[in-house]
Amino acid sequence: MAHTMTGFDHQRVRVDDGVELHVAVGGSGPPVVLLHGFPQTHLMWRHVAADLAADHTVICPDLRGYGDSDKPREENPDTYAKRTMANDVVALARALGHERFALAGHDRGALVAFRAGLDHPDVVTHLACLDVLPTLDMWEALHGTSAAVGFHLYLMAQPAGLPERMIEASADAFFGHFLDAWTKAPDALPAGVRDVYLEACRGAVPSIVADYRASAGIDVDHDRADRASGKQLTMPVSVLQQDWGAALGYEAAALWGAWAADLRHSTVSCGHFMAEEAPGDIAKALRDLMGR
Repeated sequence: MAHTMTGFDHQRVRVDDGVELHVAVGGSGPPVVLLHGFPQTHLMWRHVAADLAADHTVICPDLRGYGDSDKPREENPDTYAKRTMANDVVALARALGHERFALAGHDRGALVAFRAGLDHPDVVTHLACLDVLPTLDMWEALHGTSAAVGFHLYLMAQPAGLPERMIEASADAFFGHFLDAWTKAPDALPAGVRDVYLEACRGAVPSIVADYRASAGIDVDHDRADRASGKQLTMPVSVLQQDWGAALGYEAAALWGAWAADLRHSTVSCGHFMAEEAPGDIAKALRDLMGR
């Protein structure tokens, strides 16, 4: 798979028994970890990472199950629980010499980042989540015909076997649909980059489905337990997202505010792939967050 993050070193780092993550590392200064979303790889951060690397150590892994990282078989619900994937991120940073770090995630990566912030408040100094709701809130917000926008969530929530076969039968059409439908600036995803994403997803259907399946089960259990106990994010938090609440009938800032006392919530005018559609705005938002 081609990698085009100029000036970044690429390596593999062991984070769990039998699991290594591929990671791109560049720059110097206070560490910040950037987690990609679906259907993408670490490459989605290429513009933002290059900007932040001027004065930060920037760490961009492929999540467990994605890109060039290992894709363990889904042995049980924990294999792709966001708690497990958050532990991967903490172990990765520690292996690179960083006991504490700022953390930003987009889409699936934001759910991992959210879980890392709840489970490791002594490690995550600042948290940014891009274009998601916490898993429990997401499921509660989807209802009626408006939930059709999240059809992939329901498909990949099904027991192992059927969703994998359906997606593998037309993988490029499936993953390409989201790359096309979720952007307002197609030029932000040039053909070569789009090809990297499609190749990566085509080779990772079982693990991607397992990641989503966990979000319809064990991840909800973890969120529900934290909500019941009143657990909150204790670090400064920034959330940037499209105005999905207007379409689906919820108040996003209020939902996020229940989880984070020190919250800055903003809506964006670009599409879902904001780190590629508006990288300057995202880099500025992350710098502002890390300055709090």
